[in-house]
Amino acid sequence: MPTEGRPEPHAKNFGENIESDLALEFLRVVENAAIESARTMGQGDRPLSDQVATESMRKTMDTVPMHGTIVIGEGERDEAPMLYIGEQLGGPYLDGRAVPHVDIAVDPLEGTNLCATGAPGAITVLAASEKGGLLHAPDCYMEKIVVGPSCKNAVDLDAPVSVNLAAAVMGTGVHAVMGSGGAPEGVITAAAIRCLNGYMQGRLVIDKPELEERIAKMGIKDKKKIYEAEDLAPGKQMIFAATGVTEGALLKGVRFFGEGTRVSSVILTLKTGRVRFIESIHLDKGPDVKVRFS
Repeated sequence: MPTEGRPEPHAKNFGENIESDLALEFLRVVENAAIESARTMGQGDRPLSDQVATESMRKTMDTVPMHGTIVIGEGERDEAPMLYIGEQLGGPYLDGRAVPHVDIAVDPLEGTNLCATGAPGAITVLAASEKGGLLHAPDCYMEKIVVGPSCKNAVDLDAPVSVNLAAAVMGTGVHAVMGSGGAPEGVITAAAIRCLNGYMQGRLVIDKPELEERIAKMGIKDKKKIYEAEDLAPGKQMIFAATGVTEGALLKGVRFFGEGTRVSSVILTLKTGRVRFIESIHLDKGPDVKVRFS
């Protein structure tokens, strides 16, 4: 028998349910950024690939009806021209309706080298939640381990790799992802993991005096704390959106054809429990454009 999905919450006002109201708006953000960065694919210009993705993402976000705040972005205000930490973006509703306050974590082009060289695996990606729903992580490395729902609480960041692998794979067929990577990317990952009901642990790698000072200013007292997905992305509502730029295992890359562009995306939501794989075709403008289905 088919199982019943989570009921769609009925909101009295726009923005009370940001998942339903803004998910497709954020789809536009990652799609547009992917298309612009794909135009630089294989040119070997890493800064250009990142720049056009960032500019596109910023421009599209200003058309989304929200009071948005970048909590994870391209760097501090004096380091990044746009999508810097703390930047305010979004637009009003023309009819004067109130718009929601949203915290946003962005990676305008994850895999800048991959895009610049035409290698597989580049994506544009973001996560969004209600105000306070995403941890403002410092720009440092983070030790991480991520597993599927059946392995919750079966792995430990301090356990040997062989033990974690045995716990994650034996009898379940579920594989684990483990290693070190960026802490900001860890927050975006945590948003996706929460939407998928998975399990994640992460710990900041604080190995320089300047990082000690930075986390102290941010109010982080225990540098050895092990964070779970709920600590990194504690929001009650969550949106994760990504679009493929180059070919990948999960998402196809951007495909240009004579009269438009085709993109592949995924959108995850937490409260409403949705996993959407979306194929979109952006048609060129013109009276003679033909739409064909085959």
